Amino acid sequence: MASVTATPVKAAVTIREVTTKQELKTFVDFPNKLYKDSPYFVPAMFNDDMEDWNKKKNPAFEYCEARCWLALRDGEVVGRIGAILSHKSNATWNTNRMRFTQVDFIDDEAVSEALFATVEQWAAQKGCTQVHGPLGWCDLDREGMLVEGFDRRSMFITYYNHPYYNDHLLRLGYRKDTDWIEYKLIAPDRDSELAKKLHRIAEHVKKRQKLSVVRVRTRLDYAPIIPKVFRLINEAYAPLYSTVELSDKQVQKYSNKFLPLLSPKTTCFVKNEQGELVAFGVCAPSLAQAMQKSRGRFLPFGWIGVLKALSKNDTVDLFLIAVRPDLQGGGINAIILDEMMHGTRKLGIRYAETGPMLETNEKILAQWKLFDKEQHKRRRCYIKDI
Repeated sequence: MASVTATPVKAAVTIREVTTKQELKTFVDFPNKLYKDSPYFVPAMFNDDMEDWNKKKNPAFEYCEARCWLALRDGEVVGRIGAILSHKSNATWNTNRMRFTQVDFIDDEAVSEALFATVEQWAAQKGCTQVHGPLGWCDLDREGMLVEGFDRRSMFITYYNHPYYNDHLLRLGYRKDTDWIEYKLIAPDRDSELAKKLHRIAEHVKKRQKLSVVRVRTRLDYAPIIPKVFRLINEAYAPLYSTVELSDKQVQKYSNKFLPLLSPKTTCFVKNEQGELVAFGVCAPSLAQAMQKSRGRFLPFGWIGVLKALSKNDTVDLFLIAVRPDLQGGGINAIILDEMMHGTRKLGIRYAETGPMLETNEKILAQWKLFDKEQHKRRRCYIKDI
């Protein structure tokens, strides 16, 4: 009689809600373990992710409810997922949605099914009719699941995920709601025709609209500008997908996060004749490699790599560009780009990577039409009716 080899039976997946600080550390650190051999994954700042789930430190809890869970099999963590119920977003956009966030899992259908079933069950209990994501607490957080560009290194402000994530989402009944795209730009030489043309346009727009650049010499000079920057963000970004207005406490939170990364060489602030801030652009040398080496931690020695990255680099990450709505389309972007290119040349920058831009945001996409570029990544917000 021929012998029969039994097929090993996998243990059931257990979902455990994160309720302790140690469990939260495991939740935040799981991507580092899942992607330990990936040259493309870049961790977020560990402490920032920890604080995001702390009701005492994240002001978004003033208008959000949130929970997060771990998936375990035989005592081993095999996945994670978070859920955010943003009452402000639902009120602003007249929706009834639950957001999923910070989702990662091994390539196992039982794991992904258990994770998303948990979020969908809570969403149904809260009276939601749809689940969408991945999204964060607001538009300044990581958002979108990678669907193109798996062989490109991520940014610390964006998610990275394996291609199989998307197959799992489709199998679970999720569909595309919107996409963001990202460009890699080649910085033009000072004497190139593009650089000269951009400078001519910038000077023409400044003269025609009576605009000028605010000169920032040290980080201390940012203090009176930052509140104006975030007021402009609230105004300029209001029409964008699922965006909600930032509160004063959130302004302080994100200022503390990004301010240490900024340099007068990598920022531009534009004011009008009345001294009002009407546009700005912010970028910083890429922290991708430094974050990879430190696993997203500044302590005890991660800060050394960050300082090196800020002083010596060939790539900048473009964080934010905003123009007051009534002035959009008038060429002010040329002023920002001309100014930032001038500053980044002094740092030896050769490349720039944009953050995610909505594929429908024609105004922001149009500013890159003159550049030598590659659309190298695409990420997606999925949605499901429940």
